[in-house]
Amino acid sequence: MAGWMWLRCVLGPHLQRIHRSPDQSRPEGRAGRGGWNYQPRSLEKHTDSILSWASALWSLSYYSSPLLLCYLYRKGYICSSKLVPVSQYVGTVLVCLLGVACLRAFDSLCDSKLSKAGVSLLKPEPRLRGAADSVLNSVRTLPCHIISFLIAHSFGRRMLYPGSVGLLQKAMRPMLQQGMAKLIEEFDGQRNKLVACDGNEIDTMFVDRRRDGGRNGQTLVICCEGNAGFYEVGCMNTPLEGGYSVLGWNHPGFGGSTGVPFPQNEANAMDVVIQFAIHELGFQFSDIVVYAWSIGGFTASWAVMSYPEIQSLVLDASFDDLLPLALKVMPDSWRPLVQHTVRQYMNLNNAEQLLKYQGPVLLIRRTRDEIITTTGPEDVMSNRGNDLLLKLLQFRYPKIMTDEGIRVVRQWLGASNHLEEASVYSGYEVDDDWCVSVLQSYQADRDVLFPWSVGEDMTLEGRRQLALFLARKYMRNFETTHCTPLPASEFHSPWRL
Repeated sequence: MAGWMWLRCVLGPHLQRIHRSPDQSRPEGRAGRGGWNYQPRSLEKHTDSILSWASALWSLSYYSSPLLLCYLYRKGYICSSKLVPVSQYVGTVLVCLLGVACLRAFDSLCDSKLSKAGVSLLKPEPRLRGAADSVLNSVRTLPCHIISFLIAHSFGRRMLYPGSVGLLQKAMRPMLQQGMAKLIEEFDGQRNKLVACDGNEIDTMFVDRRRDGGRNGQTLVICCEGNAGFYEVGCMNTPLEGGYSVLGWNHPGFGGSTGVPFPQNEANAMDVVIQFAIHELGFQFSDIVVYAWSIGGFTASWAVMSYPEIQSLVLDASFDDLLPLALKVMPDSWRPLVQHTVRQYMNLNNAEQLLKYQGPVLLIRRTRDEIITTTGPEDVMSNRGNDLLLKLLQFRYPKIMTDEGIRVVRQWLGASNHLEEASVYSGYEVDDDWCVSVLQSYQADRDVLFPWSVGEDMTLEGRRQLALFLARKYMRNFETTHCTPLPASEFHSPWRL
């Protein structure tokens, strides 16, 4: 069946557009979903370009062949001694074109298997080029595209998501079985398999606390695990200890979930989990908090971007963008290849997605984090959580986060413990009550959608105070390493004005 599909992709027509039937309408409740123009992936786009030019050259050669044959005959090129090397060159070109066609078909086949009817993702901005320059660049960079594809679909994906490796799952099986038994037997957990729009089965676990009578039980915390995390033994335990209703799920290819954890499949999985929480479990968007640890920040930020009615977001030990962390672990000579591979196949653009969300956000930074720092755990300023905070504050409060605002926030971020943090805060004599009154006054008089222009006509001292006040409200420090479980006492609802 797979071979037949591949052959159809090789010999079949070029897909231009998917037409909508009259009874189809745009799905509600999600921003930006439902375009009908077909958008090929990078490899398919570049192989299409090469095949198009080859087709054009063949057509030109075919119609000019009488003149061309006469010219070659008069020059003495039509003889066995001349035709043999020419036929070798032509054969080499045909083999290369056949390889290009096979790559195009394979990419289309993977797309139909893994990304059909996928949800919307933010795409990197394409660089504008002239038509001729674009084709020449496509030919020149084709080896890079092929290598990137092979890296992403072989060891790259396994390095990024080691929890999808079968050997690791086999080693962890007793622990996972014990964790699942605890969730079912002690917490009355309900296990469900959800089918995402790409056909992947997503393994989930739901613990319902609504009948316990506590206030936290009325709130559903949807947990997004790290790159080697499973709901059986992962961050789901933190909100459980806090008395919340909790819905955990495993990445595609993790535990009982099928598929592979590429960004599109990850977003598809997150989408079906949210749909399940709303339509089957009976929660409202305003009852849902999305909580993510580490790489789970990608699906969490996608969720709040796509479903902006979600109550709030908590990101623990997460980062702004995968690329700086990928460059950290790869040789400098590989930089262009790493950039292309990440942007095309593993574009975990957490900050870009987070800026689309208007609701409350809490960032938890591990001050001794050894995973999401670009130099080492001793350098707290290289923690990519800092960049996530700065990008969020700069977008929401651009008049406060001027050069001076950024400077004082960076000074506060340089504190590695609570004493140093308090020292910086008190050094600028931040008046919390004044900061709250300024922000509430702005909120009451103007449109509340971010970005705000508060601080536009304020003194330098006032902007410094507001910058530090907002930084402390949006981020909390936790003095530990990346993989230490977050205690329930450190899990808080994000700040609301």
